[in-house]
Amino acid sequence: MFGMGLTLKPNDFKVVFSRPKDIIIGFIAQFTIMPLLAFLLTKLFRLSPELAIGVILVGTCPGGTSSNVMTFLSKGDVPLSVGMTAMSTLFAPFLTPFLTWLYAGQRIDVNMYAMFISIIQVVLVPIILGFIINYFFNRITQHIVRILPLISTLAIVAIVASVVSASASKILGSSLLIIVVVILHNVFGYLAGYGVGKVLRLNTTKCRAISIEVGMQNSGLATSLAALHFARYPLATIPGAVFSVWHNISGAILANIFAQHTAGEQK
Repeated sequence: MFGMGLTLKPNDFKVVFSRPKDIIIGFIAQFTIMPLLAFLLTKLFRLSPELAIGVILVGTCPGGTSSNVMTFLSKGDVPLSVGMTAMSTLFAPFLTPFLTWLYAGQRIDVNMYAMFISIIQVVLVPIILGFIINYFFNRITQHIVRILPLISTLAIVAIVASVVSASASKILGSSLLIIVVVILHNVFGYLAGYGVGKVLRLNTTKCRAISIEVGMQNSGLATSLAALHFARYPLATIPGAVFSVWHNISGAILANIFAQHTAGEQK
């Protein structure tokens, strides 16, 4: 999150005010499609409360930071993607706890206030610090920005590795089921996001940005929240860990498909 803050500039937020319609469409799609898909999948596959809360947490979290890179590789609307990520992240302290309570509160106890404080600490504070440092020390941060993707990737890998290693036997016991659920959640998110854009007659680049932004979640945050607030449900960390690995693979594949389609149209 601190690395994401270091890459943000005041201009990145101008898209929110210069193109409010696009941002609002993407924002609403982000916080309606993925939470609802998560809830429906937990019901369809009759997941245990432990796995269900993990899937729902993934669905209620904001867009993933790697979605901006994937949008760029897909020849999509990068400013829209960055704007959507920024907005969904800023509203996550309010919407993620509320939506988690809404969709999972009947199964387990959800402490919305505690989750709100955690997201402020884990997400907003590091991003704001990174943004401030980038604003006042831009010349220095420009050199650091080049290696930030590598550092962020290594950090995510370390988080996922720690979660997976701590629950290795439990993951093996429920691996196939949760992998299927995670893949469906992610793929349906891509399809629904793209479909919303098409229904509202947005151009192709915007549809790609919304598709990728909706389908790729901040699953690292979901894993952290599961470990912090649902420690008595060890399996709750698994969906976020699996999603962290899978959505980067699927995102790269989808971005390649979109890019090839653009290249084919230009020939």
